[in-house]
Amino acid sequence: QVQLVESGGGLVQAGGSLRLSCAASGRTFSSGSMGWFRQAPGKQREMVARITSGGSTNYADSVKGRFTISRDNAKNTVYLQMNSLKPEDTAVYYCAARDNIRLALSPREWDYWGQGTQVTVSS
Repeated sequence: QVQLVESGGGLVQAGGSLRLSCAASGRTFSSGSMGWFRQAPGKQREMVARITSGGSTNYADSVKGRFTISRDNAKNTVYLQMNSLKPEDTAVYYCAARDNIRLALSPREWDYWGQGTQVTVSS
């Protein structure tokens, strides 16, 4: 059974930093993609960043230059370093994985999901 377990969310002031982690168990995604999505109240879930097994990355325009996604294939773990946080970054952040390296912005194209972790940025 595949499990994705996120950690690292919390409350931070605007301008601060947080680092999210997502550990996968049950199988590896050594030939696929892992990513982070977020969903704010009343809004659709959106992709924040994703990384392929080869290390290629993509970011939402709203987080470029502030967030960095990375992965440790040996640990089957993906990270999201979030700097210069803004109140509009407040959301539940979800880890996701899929068996394909093709860029997929829609949550429907991702196969596995974590339970989510709350990130709240105060002004």
